[in-house]
Amino acid sequence: MGLFNTFDVSGSAMTAQSVRMNLVASNLANVNSAASSVEGTYKSRQAVFKTVIDEFSSDPAVAKVKVDRIIESEEPLKAQYQPYHPDANEDGYVYMPNVNPVEAMANMMDASRSYQTNVDVLNTTKQLLMRTINLGKS
Repeated sequence: MGLFNTFDVSGSAMTAQSVRMNLVASNLANVNSAASSVEGTYKSRQAVFKTVIDEFSSDPAVAKVKVDRIIESEEPLKAQYQPYHPDANEDGYVYMPNVNPVEAMANMMDASRSYQTNVDVLNTTKQLLMRTINLGKS
């Protein structure tokens, strides 16, 4: 794999991790949003990644990361008895999202570290290319 392909690979990984971080932020922002029905309740969302081999590249090692789809969690929602809540249904229940804040924060830290690792890869690649260019000057 050439050094220039590294930019494409790391760039695609950074884009995928950015989508992941945005989903985690959305999950955390909606952790306390109540609804009167199961259908109207926010459900935790996760990104599913996919490896994409560049069919136009002669190098089979050039594989990019892509967000294949975004799925909603199948975990049960939390029904809470709060008869005086403005969103309570006729039985006095409100439904809370199935977002686990601890899990969401762990996902945020993992996505952030993966993103930073790819930034480091890009910086190292740039330094290698600059050193290669400077070799020809001396």
